[in-house]
Amino acid sequence: MDNERQIIFYKTYFQDFYLEQNEKVREKIAYVFKVIISVQNIPKKFLKHLEGNEGLFEIRIEFESNIYRIFCCFDKGNLVILFNGFQKKTQKTPKKEIELAIKLKKEYFNSKKQ
Repeated sequence: MDNERQIIFYKTYFQDFYLEQNEKVREKIAYVFKVIISVQNIPKKFLKHLEGNEGLFEIRIEFESNIYRIFCCFDKGNLVILFNGFQKKTQKTPKKEIELAIKLKKEYFNSKKQ
């Protein structure tokens, strides 16, 4: 498929999160990434726009009874930039995680201007 998306990491936030997970969670993350890369219309179950945060999305991963989120945005349409990831322990996404993702997104686009 020509329009396959590409996933890139911005800084090491995602890798740090990923390395903390066990093998089964990593496999599930890899599966969700495959969906994001190859499926034209990604189901909301896996990727959802974050309300009130322009261009910020969350990759949604559920494994057993745990919920994980990875913040990301798109660049040039088919490039997915990963920011921070975390395990969700309550219904509400922690404000500090959203703030970090917003900050990283700004940094990413600013660094591209230089």
